[in-house]
Amino acid sequence: MTDLKAELLKAELLEVALEAAARAGSFLRDGRPADLGVAATKTSAVDVVTEMDIASEKLITGFLAERRPDDGVLGEEGASTTGSSGVTWVIDPIDGTVNYLYGRPDWSVSIAARLGDETLVGVVAAPLRGETYRAVLGEGAYVNDRPARVRVAPPFEQALVGTGFGYLAARRAHQADVVRELVPHVRDIRRCGSAAIDLCDVALGRLDAYYERGLNPWDLAAGDLIAREAGALTGGRPGEVPSGELTIAAPPGLFEQLQTRLEELGAWHD
Repeated sequence: MTDLKAELLKAELLEVALEAAARAGSFLRDGRPADLGVAATKTSAVDVVTEMDIASEKLITGFLAERRPDDGVLGEEGASTTGSSGVTWVIDPIDGTVNYLYGRPDWSVSIAARLGDETLVGVVAAPLRGETYRAVLGEGAYVNDRPARVRVAPPFEQALVGTGFGYLAARRAHQADVVRELVPHVRDIRRCGSAAIDLCDVALGRLDAYYERGLNPWDLAAGDLIAREAGALTGGRPGEVPSGELTIAAPPGLFEQLQTRLEELGAWHD
């Protein structure tokens, strides 16, 4: 692919991702039923899906089918098509479903576009924050129209660290053990409930670092690119990329310390 063709593709994918995220975000914000309930569960009784998750994914995939019919799709609520263009859309129609169910503001729509194994575009819309985070590979990260940039790495003991917890009891118990060991050695721990927002908060300097075990591709694809384009390092265990085993994001200097400590604590296993 020529440089010009690559730039035109990225520009088109960003335009489509922004429009899809805006449509889904408005739908979810304005259309949330007062009596919203659980439509289904996944890995456990507390890992929930609402009717709005399903409707949001249908809205997004329908829009993508109109604008980019040859692309593939990987969605949290079951949308999966291979496509023929080489581009795959990785979609979380509501990241932070439990927050959305309870009427809490920290939920988002996460949409990423990949070409092969490389994420070219990431968009995370957080309607109740009034913010949309976006990044294009090699072109920086933005919140609305303002550049996003990570904080300079603080001393480890002054780091504000975000994390999250899984839905299986055994996993949660070990994650709590890791937090118990970590929290005396950092400024504090925060738990938002949306991995996509946590990664964007690292990009904006609202968190110094973030880590979590158990994320899926749709949880992290867009946020990982946004964090990296804002100057963060991201990864998993030493030498590995972010994955369901472990995802870490932090500025250089803090990332390495946190990764080493999480490896020692066994944050990558249950």
